[in-house]
Amino acid sequence: MRIVIAEDSALFREGLARLLTDAGHEIVAKIGDAVALITAVEAHEPDLAIVDIRMPPDHTDDGARAARTLRQRWPSMGVLLLSQQIETRHSLELVAQGGFGYLLKDRVFDVDDFLDALRRVASGGSALDPEVVTRLLNANQRDNPLATLTAREREVLALMAEGRTNVGIARRLWLTDRTVETHIGSIMSKLGLPTTDEDHRRVLATLTYLRASA
Repeated sequence: MRIVIAEDSALFREGLARLLTDAGHEIVAKIGDAVALITAVEAHEPDLAIVDIRMPPDHTDDGARAARTLRQRWPSMGVLLLSQQIETRHSLELVAQGGFGYLLKDRVFDVDDFLDALRRVASGGSALDPEVVTRLLNANQRDNPLATLTAREREVLALMAEGRTNVGIARRLWLTDRTVETHIGSIMSKLGLPTTDEDHRRVLATLTYLRASA
């Protein structure tokens, strides 16, 4: 996989590059600001861009805004946002299009999960940090469409929001594949999602989850 890394911390950037190189990936560019990110992607057309949310020039949400530009100009390229804090403002729009991930930086140290998330994002799937999903799950709002879901269905939906497959959900919750399929069918019905292709329905369920919980 050909990867661009955009991270303003030189130590973290180099450590991440070493980890990914050791895993067999090719790092085609390592840059430290959002402006250089766009230039690097234009020059190298990578399979995946790993982008820090807070980076120069403004040190606010420059990376997230650059990610939106990348998605508009290179819609088939995977984009993985990294952050030290939970910020979901930009996630809703980006996750709807697939090929998007949002992980807390601590997740990088869980190497197997991190590399699995990269593969999902680069192949057009999604990967949301479990801590982000847990924080959203604990939100308490009136008229929440998730209120009709059982505790187990909320667990299944949370794992769907992380980008897990049915098999992955079954393994995490120690359930059979058929039981997970039953829970997902119930979730789709309770959320009133249209009968469309399965991948699109999963995205819609994730968006409903994020919007209800953000």
